[in-house]
Amino acid sequence: MLRRIGLRRVSVTAVARSSFRDCIRTLPTSHSIPYLRSTYSRLGKPVSGLNASKLSISLTSTRKPLPKLEDLTFGTTFTDHMLVARWDEGAGWSDPKIIAFEPLEISPAALVFHVGLECFEGMKAYRTSSGKILLFRPDQNMARLRKSVDRLAMPAFDDTQLLECIKKLVKVDERWVPERKGYSLYLRPTLIATTPSLSVDPPSSALLFCILSPVGPYYPTGFSAVRVRATFEYTRAFPGGTGENKVGINYAPGMMPQVRAEGEGFQQCLWVWGEERVVTEVGASNFFIFWTNESGEKELVTPSLDDGLILPGVTRASVLHLAQSWNEFKVTERRVCMPELVKAVEEGRVMECFSTGTAAVITPIKAIGYESRELAIPLDPSDPTQGAGPLARRLFDEVVGIQYGEVGGPEGWVVEV
Repeated sequence: MLRRIGLRRVSVTAVARSSFRDCIRTLPTSHSIPYLRSTYSRLGKPVSGLNASKLSISLTSTRKPLPKLEDLTFGTTFTDHMLVARWDEGAGWSDPKIIAFEPLEISPAALVFHVGLECFEGMKAYRTSSGKILLFRPDQNMARLRKSVDRLAMPAFDDTQLLECIKKLVKVDERWVPERKGYSLYLRPTLIATTPSLSVDPPSSALLFCILSPVGPYYPTGFSAVRVRATFEYTRAFPGGTGENKVGINYAPGMMPQVRAEGEGFQQCLWVWGEERVVTEVGASNFFIFWTNESGEKELVTPSLDDGLILPGVTRASVLHLAQSWNEFKVTERRVCMPELVKAVEEGRVMECFSTGTAAVITPIKAIGYESRELAIPLDPSDPTQGAGPLARRLFDEVVGIQYGEVGGPEGWVVEV
């Protein structure tokens, strides 16, 4: 049985003699340990995979009143229902369920609390003017979640099955998808390790859940450019770490530097890595520079994903695709260091800087604090009243137009629920 998936050196007998966990530690790194652990039990017997066709729905008897849209703050209001599925090393995945939103019952000894074994995604559902509900590139979120699961040796699942379950959850709570443009329903699929153990080991049990939260526009009165502090005293990510994965352990260490940056009058940290002062991310978002490069070309540049320091954002990928399709300027993914950026600002070659992410889509940057100085970043020289530069506004309008079904985007970018 194991031989069929290419594991010629590990027999079923060997698996039976010792724990499956010990056996998979001997496998070549080319094989997916999460896949094996979620597909085979300790004795090498097949176990259940996540199956959307077995989804059950138990509707709440008490529906919450819908909040006023003007009162929404990000991630604090939740819908009536949630999706849950449990995984056990011996049995595999339980049948997924949609149940009333409720507190979780988890042992205080669960691995998620002690070694931070958890990963998650952030995505949104949008209501079009005709009443349709759309998801924006959900396959990209599922692929990224799968990659995070793999990095943490958590139980794998078929991401198409999970997406079907999530779509049904959104359908159940569709009344919570706001009808006004700029508002949306935020989706948070999450996987946590629930094994009650203080050991440092891969989990033998886990919980997959998804909760939904209606949210308003990040900038309710229009763009609001931010000031960011280049932070090199503390590290968000490092080569070989988990910077390219969406895991909670990436965010917690950034809290204290963020508080310090805010205390100095900045809204975010611009994370800078190593002796070369390599630019990586802005807060929890991807960073872009629009400038005239040293060869005299107009160029949109963003730090590359090659060294594993940066989360491969869905909005980031979308911005790159759109800008490349316009064929109006050079679009580049490469390493950018602070000395290069400082030089470009001093020479007047920087036209715009902004960050991208699911929450705000585009966030313009008007200043960067670096060491003992502040670098002024242009917004729109032709109109000082604008809170964003022309390129940031254009990209924002294009992405948001696709998300709300107003603009035809590339095939497969929007999925109807």
